[in-house]
Amino acid sequence: MILKKFIPTTKQIPSGLLNKTFLISGILALALFISCVEENQSISEVISNEATAENNESNSNDESSSNNDTNTNDETTNPNTEISPGLFNQTLFHDGVNRQYVLYVPSSFDGTTAVPLMLNYHGYGGTATGQMEWADMRDLADEQNFILVYPQGTLLEGSPHWNAALPGGDNKSDADDLGFTAALIDLLNETHGIDTERVYACGYSNGAFFAYALACYRSDLVAAVGSVSGTMLEGTIALCEPSHPTAMINLHGTEDGVVPYNGGFGYESIDDVMSYWAQANGIEGTPTMNSAASGGSTIEHYAYPTGNNGTSITHYKIIG
Repeated sequence: MILKKFIPTTKQIPSGLLNKTFLISGILALALFISCVEENQSISEVISNEATAENNESNSNDESSSNNDTNTNDETTNPNTEISPGLFNQTLFHDGVNRQYVLYVPSSFDGTTAVPLMLNYHGYGGTATGQMEWADMRDLADEQNFILVYPQGTLLEGSPHWNAALPGGDNKSDADDLGFTAALIDLLNETHGIDTERVYACGYSNGAFFAYALACYRSDLVAAVGSVSGTMLEGTIALCEPSHPTAMINLHGTEDGVVPYNGGFGYESIDDVMSYWAQANGIEGTPTMNSAASGGSTIEHYAYPTGNNGTSITHYKIIG
């Protein structure tokens, strides 16, 4: 029986916090792409030559196995096969389930050049369309020319969710979300020719937990991750094995009553999460901090020294 634990519940956000949420979403979008896309950081660019040689052999075997699985288990039912800008509701048949996602192809996309991909995951109880409304990156996608996807989680007793652990009792269900993401990236590469070295994942709450899971368990898929109101499950740090330095941005409020800033209830503290990724990226020294007031809160920005091969991690702490 799958244990239904480690589930960040749906957050009822007071109207007074709505502007703060949009502020956080905007910071996430801009900071992640300033630090990664505009500097053209990719997976290959942050792996050392020695590690690249080792990973190429491993990834070759993994991709061969993954492609075989995709060919037998995954099937697209997308009605729109043409490459054209716009917003599309799409489905992908994976692991016996019709998985849904919202695809936004930027107005500047013409199919002649491989472009980055941003995956933006909703929280527990949320939806892909709802996440697009709360964290709308379409204008940024048009400006920076990247493909934007809002995946939809499967239902758990009527509530959409993401599994942020390896298969087993720490997950909420037996839905293969890691495999779905891999199949989705493969499909978008086939249909739109994405730059598979510049795939980024971010999310809100449960979706942020899943973004960290990708960075830990399928780092071959993503170059960087971003988290809003999310953290890592207890035990994930011990199992986390990123294959390359990974840029990361984290935004979290000290008054979060669902995913506590200081951890507990099966969650790692934000301080422990930041410490882990600083160490994983070979970052030495302490971050510099600047603060600003916004909407009755104080936002502290912690910028860490540059890590291995130019990677960076950043934390925005919302106080009050």
